[in-house]
Amino acid sequence: MSTDPAVRAVAALDDEQRARIYAFVRAEHRPVTREQAGAAVGISRKLAAFHLDKLVATGLLRVRDQDAADQPRVGRRPKVYEPTDVEVRINIPARQHDLLATILLDAVLAEPGPGGSVEAATRVAHRRGVELGAAVRAERRPGRLGAERALHLAAQLLARYGYEPVRPTPSSLRLRNCPFHPLTDRAPELVCAINHAFIAGILAGVEADSLTATLTPPADGGCCVELSPRR
Repeated sequence: MSTDPAVRAVAALDDEQRARIYAFVRAEHRPVTREQAGAAVGISRKLAAFHLDKLVATGLLRVRDQDAADQPRVGRRPKVYEPTDVEVRINIPARQHDLLATILLDAVLAEPGPGGSVEAATRVAHRRGVELGAAVRAERRPGRLGAERALHLAAQLLARYGYEPVRPTPSSLRLRNCPFHPLTDRAPELVCAINHAFIAGILAGVEADSLTATLTPPADGGCCVELSPRR
């Protein structure tokens, strides 16, 4: 087995049951027990534990004892599993997209004065979002979109780009993952502005006029943009 963490992670997900368990844990947005994971994919608790521990070994999941407040019974606290922030990407031959993105980010930040390249970056992000949203609208022909249908369509579209949408309330859409996360630590205001412009562009392109995208940083991490019905 390769010592490269990305290769080992991809190899671990080559097993169908293990990949389904990993997808289930990511989608739950809360710690998952071995029993819950096994029930979700139709296997025994013991086999689920085997797959979960393999995912922990590759760094895709973390494991801990269940919080005492969440424990439904007395006795030994069960193990619970949740996703890590590990990102897996393999390019053969090697590519350095992150390096290029960092160089471009530094170039934008180096632009003196208001507007300039920062404004250009958000304008380009918005235009790209409009193009993608318009393509989906032309493909699906959804007609006029009310708030609920618009939220559903936006969730499907944003999931394509790694945002991992969730509905914390019936009238809102949050994005559990920020695809631009590795760069957010370097320039959070710039990256969030680009991200916001991109998502707003998607809504404009798909003609989801009933929705608005606002910059609302979540308390538990994730994407800084929230989608909700326009008031």
